[in-house]
Formats: sequence, C-alpha cells, structure tokens
Amino acid sequence: MRTSLIAKSPATKADQMDEKSWNMARLIPTSGINGADEQERRATSALLAVMGVVKEFGRALTKPLGAPAGSLETFIEVPFELQGRKIFPDGLIRVRRGGKSWTALVEVKTGTNVLAAPQLEDYLEVARQNGFDALITISNELPPAQGVHPTPLDGRKLRKVSLFHWSWTEVLTEAVMQKEHRGVADPEQAWILGELVRYLEHPKSGAMSFEDMGPHWVTVRDAVQAGTLRANDKAVLEVASRFEALMRFAALRLGRRLGAEVTPVISRAESLNPALRPAALAASLAKTGTLAAALRVPHAVSDLKLLVDLRAGKITCSFEVDAPREGRGTTRIKWLTRQLRESSDALRVEARFAWGRSDAAELLRDIRENPAKLVLDPAKEIKSFTVAHVSPAGSKRSTGRGGFIDSVLGAVDVGYEEIGQRLKPWAAAPHRLRSDSEVEVEAVVPSSLPSAALSSQDE
Repeated sequence: MRTSLIAKSPATKADQMDEKSWNMARLIPTSGINGADEQERRATSALLAVMGVVKEFGRALTKPLGAPAGSLETFIEVPFELQGRKIFPDGLIRVRRGGKSWTALVEVKTGTNVLAAPQLEDYLEVARQNGFDALITISNELPPAQGVHPTPLDGRKLRKVSLFHWSWTEVLTEAVMQKEHRGVADPEQAWILGELVRYLEHPKSGAMSFEDMGPHWVTVRDAVQAGTLRANDKAVLEVASRFEALMRFAALRLGRRLGAEVTPVISRAESLNPALRPAALAASLAKTGTLAAALRVPHAVSDLKLLVDLRAGKITCSFEVDAPREGRGTTRIKWLTRQLRESSDALRVEARFAWGRSDAAELLRDIRENPAKLVLDPAKEIKSFTVAHVSPAGSKRSTGRGGFIDSVLGAVDVGYEEIGQRLKPWAAAPHRLRSDSEVEVEAVVPSSLPSAALSSQDE
C-alpha cells in the first residue's frame, strides 16, 4: 500500500500576528489628525455630512432652531466677501421645503480653542447681508445657562440674525439619543450615525468633555477653607459659573447614559435672568462654603440634589421619597429598606416626621438590622425619607485622579445608581373583592320564638 505524506507549510508572519493590534477601517478615521486646523476641519465635515445623510439626526438638531422640516444640505468652508476681505465660515446648513429655505452659517472650535467675538461679528454681518437666518457656533465651551451664548457680543448684531450655540457634548448626546433610544429607520444610516458617535468619543477628535474648573479654582478653594472668601470677587463668580456649566455637562452625560432628557433645575426667575444663578452660588460659597444644585431625571421619585461642601471636602447626592401613608413607623422603614436591598450599607437614611421639626438619621446598614432605631417616637408619623450618598470631593481643578470634576461626576453616577433608579413612590394597594364565603350573612330568626313586641301580647 502506498501512502503519501503532505508536508505542512510553515506559518506565515501574517498568521502569527495578533489581530488585536489591527486597526479596523473606519468611515471617519481619527488617524492623521495634525494640528487644530485639521481637527476642526475634520470634525466639521464629519458632523455636517452625517446631518445631511441621517435625516432624523439632522432634524433633531435643527428643529429647535426654527428650521422647517425639509431637505437638508450642508457645505464646508463656503467663501464670502466682507469689506474687501475673503472670509470662510467653517460650514453652512440649508434646509428647503417648497419655496421656503432656512440657512445658517456654522463656526466650529475643537479642543481648548474658544470662540472669538470679532470673528463671530463678521459672520453675523455676512449672514445679514445675504439674508441668512442664523449663525451656529460649536465648541467645547459650556454656557452657564440654557440660551446664553458663551461669547459676549454686541446685541445690535443680533437684530436680523439669530445666534445659537451647541457644545460638542450636546451634539454627542443628541447623536447617542437618536441612535440608541429614538431610533433611525434606515439600518445603514444608523451605522453611519454610530460612526460619528465613535469619532466624537475619541480623544483625537477634539470634541472633549468638561475638563477644567478655571484658573481661579485653587485660589477660591483655598479662600473657602480659610474663611476669607468674598462673594463679590470676580474669581468667585467665575468659579460659580464653571460649576453651573459642570452641572449642565453632568445632566447631558447622565441623560446620554439613561436615554432620557436630564435637565438642571433652575427657578423661573433664574431662567429669565441667567446672572442670578451664578450670583446665588457665589453668595452661598462665601457664606457657607457650599455649592448646591439639582438635576431633574424623568420618572425619578424626586430631583437628584447635590451639595458640595468645600470646607468639609464632601459631596452629598440625595433623593427624597414620601413615606407610605399607612402602617407603623417600622413598617414604613422596612418598605424603604426592601427597595434598597442591593444598595450600599453606607447610605444615610433620614426620616422626617409630621407635626414636628425633629428628624432622625441612621446608616442603612443599621436600620436593616434594627428598623426601630430610626423611630424617635412611635406616636409620631414618619412623613418622608431622604436617602443620601456621601463621597469625598476632589481638590484639583482638572480631571483625573483627585480632580474635583471627576469626583462630582462620579457622585452623580453613584447616587443615581444606588438610590435614584431603585426608589419608587408608594401606592396604596387596591381594594380586594371579597368572595361569597367571606361575606357575613345574618342568621334567620326562627318563627317559633316568642315576640317581645307589645302588639303580640294584646291577648
């Protein structure tokens, strides 16, 4: 019998390579970005192109600006002439519907670059001369309040042209919300939108997150701890404005993860006058060394309240929930601990009582073992609970280990995960329909029993 031997060829170098080190081909690559100009040009082109292709995404961004629902076209580096000079806005968006059109110029900054007032005023003048509707600016700058532009401009320039601002965080949040939660009808367009999300999340894209509390952070922090801070100091107002911007970033970040619109809580007066909020924060910082804010999360039992104590170096995130309206005090406490059975033992639970100002607070681990520990007086009714997570506050102005920004964002995440997503409001159990066997029926009196009525004794 004849046998044949088949020699195995030696493995090639390609076979021996680790495929984990291979870079996947991407629609919008991050490789080859050299310098701020290339970074801005690529980010502008990527965003505007995807807005034109993915109709749902383009409509979601332009509808709040007053643009009609129609065919959306986008262009980059469109040349215009102004007072004998050639100027090139980074982009242009045009929406057409029937015989109507809406046009906006676009100016983009990436990384730490900030918008410049003279440049924006030139673009506003170009828009006015050409009958355009708006100027849209995009950068990593976060204004302290909704509707406030991060760059102060002469109001006379805005009489004919509207001015809008998108932070890159807002753009990224809108892209994630549209792809993951609202949906895109066309699968290929959904993939394209996913490529934009991947690109914007990459550090090289220049669409970075909130990363700095400003140059006066250390000075203000040290003055708070020394008790020498003055509320009217410009540095205090700047730090207060940065903190308010950080809260807007935290709301966008949490909303992107939840697939819901999370918003900072502000009063009506503060919404009408954006300068009130930073002034109030500055006054609180100078008087008590604290910064307070709240985020509204859809369907949560309450607003997420955040209190930063710079003197104590602590951050407290809390939610409030009404106690059940029936049962003893320990029964109401057990209702709460059942909802928090998977939460950390270190959470602080505070009970508020009706008809009195006295409150009680204990750690969750203690009331799990002994619910009565939270009951000061059995005769007093527990009205509500406040559940809080306390964590250390970072001291550094930037992100990273020991940074204030990361400590605040981490506290918001943990507070919502440990408390907010687990608490539900109490609801009374519906009345139960009793069966026939449970209904009490009166016994029939036998006719042979003598009657005690006077009429029966007539004879």
